[in-house]
Amino acid sequence: MTSTPLANTLTFHTASRRHLLVECADLPATMALHHSLEAADLPGVTELIPAARTVLLSFDPARTSAETLTEAVRGLGHTESASDTAREVTIEVRYDGDDLAEVADLLSVSPAEVINRHQAATWQVAFAGFAPGFGYLAGDDELFDVPRRSSPRTRVPVGSVALAGEFTGVYPRSSPGGWQLIGRTDATLWDLDRQPPALFVPGTIVKFAEAGREIVEIAAEDSAAGAEASADVSHSLKILRPGLQLLVQDLGRPGFASMGVSAAGAADRSALTDANRLVGNAKTAAGLESFGGGVLLRSAGDGVAAVTGATGTITVTAADGTVLTPRLGEAFALADGDELELGPTERGVRRCLAVRGGIDVDTALGSSSADTLAGLGPAAVVKDTTVGVHDPRTAPHLVDPTPTPPRSLPQPGETVTLTVTLGPREDWFTEAGIDTLLSQVWTVTHESDRVGLRLSGEVPLERARTGELPSEGAVTGALQVPPNGQPVLFGPDHPLTGGYPIIASVDDLDLAAQLPPGVKLRFTTSARPTPNTRPAESPRTSAAPRTNENEG
Repeated sequence: MTSTPLANTLTFHTASRRHLLVECADLPATMALHHSLEAADLPGVTELIPAARTVLLSFDPARTSAETLTEAVRGLGHTESASDTAREVTIEVRYDGDDLAEVADLLSVSPAEVINRHQAATWQVAFAGFAPGFGYLAGDDELFDVPRRSSPRTRVPVGSVALAGEFTGVYPRSSPGGWQLIGRTDATLWDLDRQPPALFVPGTIVKFAEAGREIVEIAAEDSAAGAEASADVSHSLKILRPGLQLLVQDLGRPGFASMGVSAAGAADRSALTDANRLVGNAKTAAGLESFGGGVLLRSAGDGVAAVTGATGTITVTAADGTVLTPRLGEAFALADGDELELGPTERGVRRCLAVRGGIDVDTALGSSSADTLAGLGPAAVVKDTTVGVHDPRTAPHLVDPTPTPPRSLPQPGETVTLTVTLGPREDWFTEAGIDTLLSQVWTVTHESDRVGLRLSGEVPLERARTGELPSEGAVTGALQVPPNGQPVLFGPDHPLTGGYPIIASVDDLDLAAQLPPGVKLRFTTSARPTPNTRPAESPRTSAAPRTNENEG
């Protein structure tokens, strides 16, 4: 293993109070920096998200700071491993993609030459994103620089081999996408029973070969584990009415960004941890997250429950018809046959229900969290589903009689002020555009979910630069701005990377999770954790080929 000095061509951008974005000159430099950061294991860094020209560092502010990390990264050397230590895989492909002829025309070569050079090239996984198991493969043949389709397909079959910009990739599941399709493979890109589940992780060397047999298209299976309880549990919940959306959530699955997996987890983390505290669970225990209320369930067995988050009626009806009205933020008993109803939300929009012992469902990568974008974890809880509960005797703490303090949550029509941290790409906007962000009233639209809240303002944010960014990491709470100038506030199930510029990030994520459609927003700035810094002659990001995961 060798180490060489790190050239002073890095640019540092504030991405949030807990994130630092490091920009490199090109893709090879980015891959080298990512490898160096992995080898350095800097104190306080909790996750690395490599992308086309950047590496996003997540860090614990209690252990380090953006300033400290900036100096540490500047002092790193590029650590390079010997090529024979790299993981290598071979993918057999049947080159019969719908776009093969068009790709050949775009590259001014024959389809046969596209195939031959695709197989002759050595490809390496630069980073992951878009979906669990989707790797962006960079090759050593300069021929491959292919524009995306002008109109993305609504469905790309699982196993499709495709090109976009300087990258090739393989779709691990059926999904919408705008890459150019040149072939198909039956290789399994994502398998939770394999270690690691992703076949493509950063650094993997990939070779493509002609398939020796016919490939049969396999229907994409839903990787989400069901929320059905096992038959022998002593306590369970029968869902009589799930409301608008009912999901199993815990604190998520951080640490798997290299495989294209975001953390997801409870949208309002404080609500979940408060509910778990009340019933004596570990803070990481799984609960139920309700959007909008309207939930009705029946308890099979005795237990202790608590509801936190948005306000609204809470009613427990016993088998004999007795009606009780537990308070929000206080633990209460559930007896066998009791029916618990969560009425429509009044202030805020999400409620967390914790039951002593914790919700018992299959896990994915160690978490019970439902990731609605990636299709990972438990499926949405539907009518007549029976949800298991772990043995309450396994709860590590006593039931806490201390109520959760009431929170000031909004309702539609009210105005909420959210503090934001500018960056990492505020320089892509004019001063007028930043002024518009901070002075204009924005409305949360009905086109909002756990992936993101679409905001609407009278004046769109004015861009200083045209084109789109090469794909780069994004954080929960980011305000990403598509070409229409109307921001999207990223939720817990947001894409891991994306190609639209992010102007700022919201500091209070739990409050952001409680914003119902129709609420009005004003943004104000917080102090920067560290100023954006760049070398005097740092290469500026140009309108490189788009790799925007919002479109696949």
